[in-house]
Amino acid sequence: MAISITGDMRQKITNALSDGYPCFVGTASADGKPQISMRGSVAVYDSETLCWWERGMRSSVDNIDENPQVVIFYRNSAERIHWRFHGRVTLYGSGTERERAMGLTPKAELDRDPERTGVAALVRVESITELSGNVLQEADGG
Repeated sequence: MAISITGDMRQKITNALSDGYPCFVGTASADGKPQISMRGSVAVYDSETLCWWERGMRSSVDNIDENPQVVIFYRNSAERIHWRFHGRVTLYGSGTERERAMGLTPKAELDRDPERTGVAALVRVESITELSGNVLQEADGG
């Protein structure tokens, strides 16, 4: 089955920062050293893709260069929702993907990058799981 980010997921991720539930992005280096970062700019790019505005350009980017596998964790404690979006990330320093992702980024996050030196990180989602391990969706061949 193909991944299809639901309307409820889209709404909750779109409002994650303003609702006080920013997403976390997990990466790992080629040798498996993990890194986790809070990302207030995670957005739904399309029905199969999440994105974020990468302005830090530190260890997450180093890890992505070595290992494009990532997980984005959305946790809404009030509603007891715990979604993990697993996939492969591609970084875009220019072009339409970067411009579109920038347009989806909350103003508060863009204001922290006034010179717009950041890049768009697009994650093609391969599976969506709950914290319990329950698989909600899995891409064909996933």
